[in-house]
Amino acid sequence: MMIDSHHDIDEALVRALLREQHPDLAGRELRLAATGWSNQLWRLGEDLAVRLPRRESAAPEALKEQRWAPEVVPGLPLPVPLPVRAGAPSAHFPWHWSVVAWVPGEPADRAPITDGPHAAAELARFLRALHRPAPPGVPGHAYQAAPLRTLGVLPGMEDDPAVLAVQRDPALRAVWEDAVAAPDWSGTPVWLHGDLHPANVVVNGGTLAGVVDFGELCGGDPAIDLAAAWLLLPAGADVSFLAAYGAADEAAVRRARGLALTKALALIGIGRAGELGRPGGQPTWGPAGRAVIERLRGAAPAVHPLPE
Repeated sequence: MMIDSHHDIDEALVRALLREQHPDLAGRELRLAATGWSNQLWRLGEDLAVRLPRRESAAPEALKEQRWAPEVVPGLPLPVPLPVRAGAPSAHFPWHWSVVAWVPGEPADRAPITDGPHAAAELARFLRALHRPAPPGVPGHAYQAAPLRTLGVLPGMEDDPAVLAVQRDPALRAVWEDAVAAPDWSGTPVWLHGDLHPANVVVNGGTLAGVVDFGELCGGDPAIDLAAAWLLLPAGADVSFLAAYGAADEAAVRRARGLALTKALALIGIGRAGELGRPGGQPTWGPAGRAVIERLRGAAPAVHPLPE
């Protein structure tokens, strides 16, 4: 897994940035809240957080959030971390960063959703509100440049042990091959979160309590977000979610399952990096990714895998 240039972040740096650019916030209590693959989050008092990219490839996400999130996320039916202040590159730190609203709850990679019916209804309600037409000029999703039907195998991971295990599993091969064979999406781009996986939602009381990290906010195929039915919800809850969402055709569901499979393998890979102590690795992501694999195995389509 490629690791691009990264930046070490500590409390002294965050405090210096606040004193330099937002001195009215610099005296607040500051404590580390989360370190992800791409960003680090520092709790700032009770109602705010400082979000800083950890690596160069994630640096544009802050600008995207600052530009588009204020147009998209107000009024969504779950708590979201709306940017409230913008941070600019300086001598202290080379990239844009943000102060965002704090969203309480525990990330789902650490506290998985257990109340499937309630979470399915909340996720459907959230995505129905989000998936409205996106205006011209909105960035697209990386998947749109290489739809699943153009790929014969799982992209860029052909020698990964987890991918090889998937290729040997008839049920999971059926999920992938069915997704690859599904018709492409050809509708008007809709607003997407773009990166709904367990570390990007928070849980309270066993159910979905907030959606965070809008750095991949974009326009495109709703199947990209519908993959959350298998990435986030307990086994079997995809059925009630899709019924409550109400606007997904068969092809979108097929593509969504394939996209969930690619995301599960990415979670497993980043989890393995965490187990090996590599920078940015997340040990909790491996179990989360393997749970997704099991859900997809149980939701495999009733089709015959293509010949070898």
